[in-house]
Amino acid sequence: MLLVIDVGNTNTVLGVFARVAKAHAAEEPAGAARYERLVAQWRVSTIWNHTVDEYGVLFRSLFAMDDLDASGIHGIIISSVVPSLDSTLRQVCERYFELKPLFVEPGVKTGMPVQYENPAEVGADRIVNGVAAFEKYGGPCVVVDFGTATTFDCVSPKGEYMGGVICPGIGISADALFQRTARLPRVDIRKPARVVGTTTVGSLQSGLYYGYLGLVDGILAELLAEMGNDTKVVATGGLASMIGTASKYIKTVDDHLTLEGLRIIYERNTPGRPDAKGKTAKQSTDGSKSSNNAKTRTSSH
Repeated sequence: MLLVIDVGNTNTVLGVFARVAKAHAAEEPAGAARYERLVAQWRVSTIWNHTVDEYGVLFRSLFAMDDLDASGIHGIIISSVVPSLDSTLRQVCERYFELKPLFVEPGVKTGMPVQYENPAEVGADRIVNGVAAFEKYGGPCVVVDFGTATTFDCVSPKGEYMGGVICPGIGISADALFQRTARLPRVDIRKPARVVGTTTVGSLQSGLYYGYLGLVDGILAELLAEMGNDTKVVATGGLASMIGTASKYIKTVDDHLTLEGLRIIYERNTPGRPDAKGKTAKQSTDGSKSSNNAKTRTSSH
């Protein structure tokens, strides 16, 4: 099995993929069957000061809840936008799973050239989403990821990461209203029954929901005008199902997009089945040797 971990500023999402019974093509070696079946997924809070053992106990508890054997994990890949946790998670993998994780970072083969002026500025999660969207839906495409920040990531018809847009997430907007006003309460973010609020809570929910929906559709309208109306728009992230399903432009909500992207990148770096724990095919360590090696790093969003 393959463990994939996406570490965000607010939440960390974990998934476990199992191999399919047979390889897709008869000419493929038996060991090349892909990790295609998502057998478990969890979303937990990202706690920056958790120790190695605290995270280890948490991860092993999640496995126990779903009757999964941690010893069955043969590979781990991590995408993180919280650099201070990278060392902790590396030790968790080595201590509790006896494996060295593959981090999505410079030198890892993604198969997606980056057209940013400085490719090192692109967050690893944005590249992961772009890889998955292009693999599953083709290009050109835009991925809208509703996280702590909401990101719009653009992929060309050739599968190149073009760049995108970053704006504050809806949760940040709600927190700012609560913190910067004396009498407005903190409210749950949800779609109100009607636009016209007849209570303070209802008015806030209406403003947050419809205001943010307008922001999303406004940005997408400009992106589609620039990229072409045949551009596919895919949404993912914690609030994708709430905001994305009401958008005029978002046609697909894919809750597993980031996990799928991590799986795809892992397989591109380990084409052969591991002989034993920690023994995989040679991984790329020099991103400058191939134009397909997207240069990524963690970012603050």
